[in-house]
Amino acid sequence: MKFGDILYIVAMVVFAWITFAIVRGNFQRKFDDEGRRKDLADEEKHPPER
Repeated sequence: MKFGDILYIVAMVVFAWITFAIVRGNFQRKFDDEGRRKDLADEEKHPPER
């Protein structure tokens, strides 16, 4: 394998890992410590007015 091919494979792995970390972080921010969604917890405390 050429050096460029190895560098390309390493870049793909790093890109995939960074993408996974970003998506995982965004998903974890939507839930509190007890596993409830933060956006739905606000609605339980203050139901929408009709």
